[in-house]
Amino acid sequence: MKELETKTVAEMVTENIKTAHIFKKHGIDFCCGGGISLQKACDKYNANFDQLVTDLEEVDKTDSRATNYNSWELDFLTDHVINVHHSYVEENIPLLLQYADRVAEVHGHHYTELLEIKELVKEVAGELSAHMKKEELILFPFIKKMVKAKKEGSGLPDAHFGTVDNPIKMMEVEHEEAGEAFRKIAGLSSNYNPPQGACNTYRAFYAKLDEFEQDLHQHIHLENNILFPKSLQLEKELRNK
Repeated sequence: MKELETKTVAEMVTENIKTAHIFKKHGIDFCCGGGISLQKACDKYNANFDQLVTDLEEVDKTDSRATNYNSWELDFLTDHVINVHHSYVEENIPLLLQYADRVAEVHGHHYTELLEIKELVKEVAGELSAHMKKEELILFPFIKKMVKAKKEGSGLPDAHFGTVDNPIKMMEVEHEEAGEAFRKIAGLSSNYNPPQGACNTYRAFYAKLDEFEQDLHQHIHLENNILFPKSLQLEKELRNK
């Protein structure tokens, strides 16, 4: 119990990705705001610490090696992020935009929050598209070059952006912006709970937003809490060769 009090949320999710669902259930941000202790997170998000610990311990009993992203090679992890999370975003953004337009058009006169949600979805869609391209074309290829250099025993590859910390900081700022947009959407939508009697499209829109946010949280966690810190450490090792 004492150890869990001081362990950070990000550390818990890094050790076992399944705990992400527990933090989500308790309303605790584990990606952008994961650098605080469990006790502080409970205080901040008004969650019950004892219940959180109980739930986390239950997850621990069914831990699986398949979810231990922290043990993966960085080049493999970048491919996973692209193939799983970037693909998910690319596939689901058009659907979210269609839902947002349709639901706002039909119900926006009565439920005015839908108009704001529509604008936030459009904003996030554009930002994430540009964000992922920067990762795929600039940051991730450089991380792969560093992994290759370490395996071959060579030095740090050249980079036009200076240190890898520069693009990483930019990505982290953009993660925070996307996370903030979804915090607003969650608030406007009563945590994705449609009003009583809502049509199927309305309900499907909110369900897809909820699913999208959960994927985004895991996506950001893998980068902010595993890929980026390890990339910074790898650059440091190569520079000191």
